[in-house]
Amino acid sequence: MERVDVAIVGGGPAGTAAAWEAAQAGASALVIEKGVPRADREGPGPDSTDAAGLLDYWIDLMGFGPDEIPDDVILRTLDGADFVGPSTSVSINGTGIESNYPAFGLAFHRAKFDDWLREEAEQAGATYRAGDSVTGVETSLDAGHSHTLSLSNGEEIEAEYLILADGPQRTVTIKTLDQFTGDRSMASVLDPSTVNHIAYQEHRRVPEDIYDPTRIKFWWGLMPGHTAYPWVFPNDGNVARIGLTMPIGLDIGQFDREHWALLRPEDERIPQGKEYIRRLLEREYPEYDLEEFPLVEDRGKRGGTETYAISSTRPIESPTAAGIAVVGGAMGGTSAFHEGGDHVAVRTGRIAGRLAGRQRLEGYNEAWQNVLGDEFLRNVTMAEVVREYTPGDWDRAFDAADKMFNRGDYSVWGTVRAGLPGLKLLLEYHSTRRGFKNDGYVQFAESEYAI
Repeated sequence: MERVDVAIVGGGPAGTAAAWEAAQAGASALVIEKGVPRADREGPGPDSTDAAGLLDYWIDLMGFGPDEIPDDVILRTLDGADFVGPSTSVSINGTGIESNYPAFGLAFHRAKFDDWLREEAEQAGATYRAGDSVTGVETSLDAGHSHTLSLSNGEEIEAEYLILADGPQRTVTIKTLDQFTGDRSMASVLDPSTVNHIAYQEHRRVPEDIYDPTRIKFWWGLMPGHTAYPWVFPNDGNVARIGLTMPIGLDIGQFDREHWALLRPEDERIPQGKEYIRRLLEREYPEYDLEEFPLVEDRGKRGGTETYAISSTRPIESPTAAGIAVVGGAMGGTSAFHEGGDHVAVRTGRIAGRLAGRQRLEGYNEAWQNVLGDEFLRNVTMAEVVREYTPGDWDRAFDAADKMFNRGDYSVWGTVRAGLPGLKLLLEYHSTRRGFKNDGYVQFAESEYAI
């Protein structure tokens, strides 16, 4: 049986970052990644995908310097973001959070980002094994802790520390943690079929006269579902990722079709992602035919398209007394408001890998909360504030927000101009935020594990 100090399940950003740090700390680290093919990658790699954008302060949160991400990973630097409601909009040119990165953010090539992290981990001494799945984990707590991982090829791996980085599908995480949860199954907290969102995106060439290469764009209040929205992320040339995210299993019978701009009276079910994108482009650019936004078929997972899960719940703590850390999307780390998975994945992975490599994993939960607590708090607060929003609510919110911003920069006098709607928006945000303080955003604490 092969033995290592740290075994990592999943080779996405969280897993490779964990392996990188564990190896740098002098531990033997093994990443086990089932591997999937992509049109834009040579060989199998992680299945995790997202809109592949980073805000300025997210780079700081990952623990990277402003010039540390390789140039060939970056597709665009961004100047700002536009948020569009049914009939109002607001634009921002800064995040309002201090950072070292000189621009608003960047759009990047996700597969190249993954491969870069893998190369760094391997150069540090970690082993990355793609092509085999982990089918089970048995943990022994006799005289410390050890984990036996069963692989799809029949092999077994024994490790002192285990880092679960299998993303929002959590195929290994839920079963592994259930060893310590007693009567409360971890599926009741992290079941992908109930707490995740589904995302779909297409890589398309955009007509040059409407292509904005430096701004990301989001539409709110056009499609039903909690925190459901389409987006456009500019990439290199005049290529953009055009996509959307929405909850899984929506029932169209719960929504008035006439109130949502991307629904039609004749719809018998919630439209598929590709149909939503077609309707979005027709609505926003009626002077163009869909054929004038051709798919770029050598990108994404297959044929210029990709479908993937997004973690859309609050994070959990890890059973570190058992020598286990859960990182990234597996722990609910993408955030309930979908505000980026990669920066949280990388940082939680780095923290877990470093501590496991130094045999100090018991400090993991406190460490990630010290670094990322404010980020989680902002995101779960906003997700709760907009939980019952209708199209009209989005318009009122954007109208108030537009008055609060002066040429894209926040202004105190803007809050005065926004009047009662702006005051109501701020009070609702701060009131909801207070309810999640003191780690209230954590939905399963370490003390709840039966260890």
